[in-house]
Amino acid sequence: MSNDRTLVADIMTTPLETISPDAEIVEAAAVMRDKDISALLVTTAPPSIITSTDVLDAVAQGMDTSDLLVSDLMTEHVETVPPDLPLGETAAMMTNFGINHLPVVDDDYIGMVSSSDITKQLH
Repeated sequence: MSNDRTLVADIMTTPLETISPDAEIVEAAAVMRDKDISALLVTTAPPSIITSTDVLDAVAQGMDTSDLLVSDLMTEHVETVPPDLPLGETAAMMTNFGINHLPVVDDDYIGMVSSSDITKQLH
């Protein structure tokens, strides 16, 4: 059960899984499936993010995913959080920005926190 002292570091997913912006979408989807995660940090500068929702949206729009690269669907300029941010503030950020994943940054990118991580912690 969560308390007001639970921090991002307590529930984030590590190690952080990354993918190249030049990778094919099918590769990104396979990594997310195989690792049972729903987002990957894209190795751009500054880093971007690709999520399972991005892939599902492309399929639903009838895009030919065999021709798509991660760079075609990734979200640039992503919000990040520090590992010592309380869960309540993290959840508020996700709600305010309408997002479900936040890369966790200390001196470097060290993990990912998702809305499902927070939901699991609260129940």
